[in-house]
Parts: sequence; structure tokens; C-alpha cells
Amino acid sequence: GTILRLKGAILRMAFLDTTGSLVPPAHEPWREHNVPEDKDEKDKSKKRRPVSVSPSSSQEISENQYAVICSEKQAKVISLPSQNCIYKQNITETSFVLRGDIVSLSNSICLACFCANGHIMTFSLPSLRPLLDVYYLPLTNMRIARTFCFTNNGQALYLVSPTEIQRLTYSQETCENLQEMLGELFTPVETPEAPNRGFFKGLFGGGAQSLDREELFGESASGKASRSLAQHIPGPGGIEGVKGAASGVVGELARARLALDERGQKLGELEEKTAAMLYSADSFSKHAHEMMLKYKDKKWYQF
Repeated sequence: GTILRLKGAILRMAFLDTTGSLVPPAHEPWREHNVPEDKDEKDKSKKRRPVSVSPSSSQEISENQYAVICSEKQAKVISLPSQNCIYKQNITETSFVLRGDIVSLSNSICLACFCANGHIMTFSLPSLRPLLDVYYLPLTNMRIARTFCFTNNGQALYLVSPTEIQRLTYSQETCENLQEMLGELFTPVETPEAPNRGFFKGLFGGGAQSLDREELFGESASGKASRSLAQHIPGPGGIEGVKGAASGVVGELARARLALDERGQKLGELEEKTAAMLYSADSFSKHAHEMMLKYKDKKWYQF
């Protein structure tokens, strides 16, 4: 068989059909028949033409598929079944590719690569023309190299920490619609109004209902209370009086606290003055003692 050699280890392999579309994996596709398909997608699939590839010889060869192979240094597109290399692209010479994926972007597919020097590069398929080369993040943590992956619509994900996922985009269309793509933990829903309670529903017990204190213990429902029973008598001020009294108490406490602070400050100043006076008296006593020792044994005519 034919031996194909690429620089570096192979990272990704994919297969394209004759129209340049990505061949899906080998499984049975499932579609919901009741949902009508979009007409635009049908028209786009009909308008697609087979990729025109100039054959190596004068005799034209009918190719059925194309194999895309991406390694750490370069990428190649191989025509099948002739196994001819029709396109070749050297991705990097000074660094190496950490991750390479075939992703869909703007109703087409491309090869997206993340290099160790921090560059994100994209190439068209199957022609491997450079579309994007932007500097993002150098390889400083091996967690980024292990978890970095490309997704469709121009996005990429990686673990920035053991519990945090970083998402980035390299597509202008996705960047413009980024605010609409942000998810919410809770969806705000307006509380509906309570339905009217009918006569028969209340008669035959249609579930629990909310009752206030007056409906349960008021005179309208349970009759007039006896004189021997305790009766709730509201105060003169009500809630406003309680609030006023509480604010007055709070004000008195604040003033008392301020007075205590001022008293403590004055006591501290008095203590400092007392210490200064004690120090000056001690120094005066010391100087007087020295003078007494100096003139103790002298006569009156020696002064």
C-alpha cells in the first residue's frame, strides 16, 4: 500500500465527501419526520458541487472521498481511492500543534488548530487556505493542553482550573450573539392571579384556602367573645408608636455611647498629664539631691 508521511505525530483524521462536506460517523441517522426541513438548507445542499481537483495525470480520476490528516507540524488532504496528496499546509515550524479539530463554521467546515506558542489558526477545507491566525494564550499550564478542545460555530473550551471552564470564540458572528447565548439559572415567571372561588367548590371542600386572623377569631365568624376571655387591645401608637419609641431608645443609646467615648478620651488625657507631672517631679528631686551632695561639706566662705 501507499505510505503517507507527515512531520510530527498525527492528531486528527477526518473524511470529506465529493462536495467537501464532513462525512458523518458510521451510524444510522435518525430524523423526526413530522418536523418540516428548512428549505434554505435543502437549496444549499442542492447547489453544492463536487470539489474540482486537478488530477496528477492527464486521465481524469473519479474521486469518492478526501481524507484530512493533521499532525503536530503540518496538514494534508489526500484524495481517495487514488491516495494522491492534493493539498498540503505547513502549520508551524518553530512550535507544535496541541489540538486540531474539524469544526463547522459559517455553513462550512474548517480545520482549527491551537499551537503551543498560543496561536489559534484556522484553515479552509479541502483547500487548506489560511483563514485566521491570532495570538491568544501561551502554554503555561499542562491542564490547558490536556483539556483544550474546539467546538462548532467558532468556539473553544478548556479547564482554567479544576472547577472552572473557560469558553472563548474566534468567530465574529458568535461574538455578536454572545449575550443572547448566555444562560440563566432561573427563568423569571410572573405569579398568576388566584382563581375565583366558586360556591360549589367552597361547599364541597376544594382544597386549602388562606384565612387571616379576623376570619378565624373575629366576631363576624366566631361571635362575640365572653367577658372572662382575654381580648387583644391595640396600643395607642400602633406600629408607628413602637417605631418612634425604638428610634428614641436608639438615639439615647447613641448619645450615651458618645458621652462614654468622650469621658474615656478625657480620662486618657488626664492620665498622660499626671504621668508628665510625675516625671517632672522625679527629675526635680534628682537634681535637688545632686545639688545637696555637691554643697554638703562646703563652708559659708567657700560659696
